[in-house]
Amino acid sequence: MRSRRSGFAALLGKERRELIASRAWWILLLAMGPLVGVTFISAVQTYAEASGLNGTAAGVGEAFSPLVGIWAPTFSACELAATFLLPFVAIRLVSGDRLSGALKLELQRPMLPGARIAAKALVLLAGWIVASTPVAIAIVMWTRYGGHLFAPELGSVAVGHLLNAGLTIGLAAAAAAVTEHPATAAIVTLAVTVGTWIVNFLAAVHGGGWERVAAYTPTAMVAELQHGLIRLAIVSIAIALSIAGLAAAAIWLRLGQPVRRRAWESATLAALTMIAILGLARININWDASEDRRNSFSRADERVLKQIRGPLNIVAHLAPQDPRRSDLEHRALSKLRRVLPEVNVEYVSATSIGLFEQTADRYGEVWYELNGRTRMSRSTTPEAVLSTIYALARMESPVDEEREIPRGYPLPVAPNGAALVFYGLWPAAVAVIAFIVKRR
Repeated sequence: MRSRRSGFAALLGKERRELIASRAWWILLLAMGPLVGVTFISAVQTYAEASGLNGTAAGVGEAFSPLVGIWAPTFSACELAATFLLPFVAIRLVSGDRLSGALKLELQRPMLPGARIAAKALVLLAGWIVASTPVAIAIVMWTRYGGHLFAPELGSVAVGHLLNAGLTIGLAAAAAAVTEHPATAAIVTLAVTVGTWIVNFLAAVHGGGWERVAAYTPTAMVAELQHGLIRLAIVSIAIALSIAGLAAAAIWLRLGQPVRRRAWESATLAALTMIAILGLARININWDASEDRRNSFSRADERVLKQIRGPLNIVAHLAPQDPRRSDLEHRALSKLRRVLPEVNVEYVSATSIGLFEQTADRYGEVWYELNGRTRMSRSTTPEAVLSTIYALARMESPVDEEREIPRGYPLPVAPNGAALVFYGLWPAAVAVIAFIVKRR
């Protein structure tokens, strides 16, 4: 008698049972509590002491932001777990069927290859959300302490780590499908992860093209979203790479197809993915989800900047490791790119550290060119950058009467009870539930 359940629903149920039977997932669950506990307790203690706990509160509160002080360090536990624990769960779910021979039986059932890997991806994503429950507990505890909560910036951080988990699942699934053994898949996944770290290191040391490539690594994506900046290009590229990884896994899980054919299909997929990334990278739509607009100029400045026509060319004679270059890039130019349609920035230096270039001609100069007019400045502060641009555009600096100085949200409260919850109750609850499930 034919089952009333659809093939995909049955496959989802089977993958769910595989996940629950996986020891790797239970280890992930068990570890998430202490990981989140360490980061959350440390963040709250630091935030409380800076707010005047056991001391004086005089002069504090001007720039206290839970986004940077609480959520960024707390969610860093998710980044650590997604890097070192989640890949083993994904590899176990994808490789398990091949090792047990169940995949050959599944392939006899008429179903699209993408549907099989989609079922695994959905179950893995659901498993990751369940494993992230300690973060939700941390949010509840923060509000119980009396902490401030701004939903858009918290949502930005959560989206960043969800996308990071999706990238990990796509990468691990592809590695598990291509390789013959889970251990090899784990090594490949770790090698790719380390490779992205190397790209970030090269970007910090050498700058140039490495900086443009490093902007699309998972670490850079998470860092931007943790600061409340949502760039549609970055989000779209992360989704595209996750789908590409799952598509590669679907290609290589078709064991009946010749290896040559699967290799050609993988090469075609890689080419299409690269074309899609190049197209998505040109999207210049973004949102500042932070409550204090830390990623944006004032609204009055943005209104004036949007009236500027023509490309703005900037040549900065600063080395990659010069602090002034980091200050110029992160506090001014990154905000400028979000407003002006075309900003071309070129960094010029003979060395990477710039220590012995201080006496060289033009080192430290920042040249601006707009509509044939040029101007030079040595200051890298946002105020100096805007003043120079307004002078080139022959515009008056706006008076921002609407701007409100962010007062911050200090909270001199110790994380009472957090250690008991994350170090005691959570591991005990996971152990009890695991024991009950295994018995059943």
